[in-house]
Amino acid sequence: MNPQDPSEEIRSILQRYEQELGKKITFDVPEHFTGEHFSREYKIFRNEALGSSLTKYEEYCQLAGRLFKVKVKDKTYTSVQEALHRIHLHITPEDVFSFSVLVGFLFVFLAFIFGIISFFFAWQGSFTGFPLSVFLFPFLVLCCGLLAIPLLLRYPIRLATQWRLKASNQMVLCILYVIMYMRHTSNLEHALKFAGEHVGQPLALDLRKVFWDVETGTVLTLKESLDHYLEGWRDYNLAFVEAFHLIESSLYESQEARRSSLLDKALEVMLDGTYEDMLHYAQELKSPMTMLHMFGVILPVLGLVLFPMLSSFLRGLISWYHIAVLYNLMIPLMVYYFGLTLLEKRPTGYNEHTLEPSFRSSSLWKGFFVTLIFVLLGFLPFFLFYGGFQDFTIPFLGSKFLDFKCDDTQCIGPYGVGALLLSLLIPLGLGLGLGLYYSLKTKGLLAMKKRTLLLEKEFTGALFQLGTRVGDGIPVEMAFGTVATSLRGTPTGSFFSLVDLNIRKMGMDVKHAIFDPTRGAINSFPSALIESSMKVLVEASRKGPQVVSRSMLTVSEYVKRVHQVNERLKDLLSDILSSMKSQISFLTPLIAAIVVSVSSMITAVINTLARTRISWQLRGTY
Repeated sequence: MNPQDPSEEIRSILQRYEQELGKKITFDVPEHFTGEHFSREYKIFRNEALGSSLTKYEEYCQLAGRLFKVKVKDKTYTSVQEALHRIHLHITPEDVFSFSVLVGFLFVFLAFIFGIISFFFAWQGSFTGFPLSVFLFPFLVLCCGLLAIPLLLRYPIRLATQWRLKASNQMVLCILYVIMYMRHTSNLEHALKFAGEHVGQPLALDLRKVFWDVETGTVLTLKESLDHYLEGWRDYNLAFVEAFHLIESSLYESQEARRSSLLDKALEVMLDGTYEDMLHYAQELKSPMTMLHMFGVILPVLGLVLFPMLSSFLRGLISWYHIAVLYNLMIPLMVYYFGLTLLEKRPTGYNEHTLEPSFRSSSLWKGFFVTLIFVLLGFLPFFLFYGGFQDFTIPFLGSKFLDFKCDDTQCIGPYGVGALLLSLLIPLGLGLGLGLYYSLKTKGLLAMKKRTLLLEKEFTGALFQLGTRVGDGIPVEMAFGTVATSLRGTPTGSFFSLVDLNIRKMGMDVKHAIFDPTRGAINSFPSALIESSMKVLVEASRKGPQVVSRSMLTVSEYVKRVHQVNERLKDLLSDILSSMKSQISFLTPLIAAIVVSVSSMITAVINTLARTRISWQLRGTY
């Protein structure tokens, strides 16, 4: 029996120990990505990223496309097809157009049915005011159906614009993640995977699609797939494209200094491009903001002045439902659409964090009871009249308190000053109820947001100090405590103190000290800017202290640029915003009060003339 080869025995021992160590150690390169099926999970990841609303829309379009096909014009076909490709929907422009036509046809059919029903009741004499008041609702349904076709046809284009806006919010972070990884390991494939795992939606789905196209054979190489993806951004964010091309160029450099210089240049190009885009947007925003001011403030105020006089002198031609449709439907939709169009063109530097308030039934009931009390007081004139209240004349005004007009068949009104003043309690109650509900609902969130904004203002200097301390050789875990001591009494010092406390007292590592779901420091300061910066810190800490130091200094410069852009934006829009605030808070309520007073005076004059005419008729002198 031959003895076992010593080399084989040593190899088996090493393999056994390697397996045991592999269970406890996570390798970064390239084992960091093994077993995760980054691109193979694209379909599952796509459904999770799109959400139920988009996938349902996709199913409805596919169903409409199977029922019938509608051809689309060439120009519209191209734009819709590009939008569908951008938002990762597996439908065709014909499916989208078929769905829009189907929905429009359903609205038109409903308008036809409602029109027949309205005509039947009007013919039976059940409705008065024929034909305008009878066919108002069918007409509105018909208009909705006609508007639904172009709106639904352009719906993918609007979704693609929103997708592009959200993705552009994450582009600086994407470049940061790629550069941070490539400073340690010059591998574009793993750098893209690293960025796709940490950058968040929707840009993460785009990066997974880059790998998916290679794996499915749509393109041959990763560089070809990435270049094809970047071409879609050339007309919208040229700095992002140029930054990635510089990153690709660094792969061909043999000298480390030259490679690092190209990576730094890529980040500088991305930051400068974002800064210039924001400045151009702010400079072009004055005229659209003026138009939004006219539509949202000036036009409703002019309507407040005109409509009461028109309704008084045109003998009921303008009814309450005309004003309700105009003020509660048409003007808000017009202002919302115009404002949304402005926001869709907004370039941004970092992802925005949205605080979600929790539902509280107590807040809802408190707001409801406040509204109920004021509404009941507003309807008090009707309760008094039907309860047998004896109306009286107000001495110093010469007008009755309720002033109902009654004949043998019906009573109309009230037209009195007292009833007018009590009726103002109805909108006051609605406003106070909603205000109380949202105030109680968002009270804690507003305080948290205030702390977060203060933290973001100080965060540039804090990151610079943190990067400097780590660059001097202090471990990252100890650097938090050092910086927190120097920033004691500030929101930034509180944030770093929480991180240091979790590390020293709770025994957490840096990642869990910041992002732990229960005790993480980020829970008290929910800011996308801080969250992104700390993600860069956590991932850079795996690569060594020098990578952490350079990453923090880079992020500090990035935060400084974003702050400069925001301040410049506020400066350019300060005149328009101050004018809007003054008019909304002071001039508009004052004008509304004057309009109500004038309307009351006109109503009193008309009532006086009517009573004078009746008295003259009774005397036989008219």
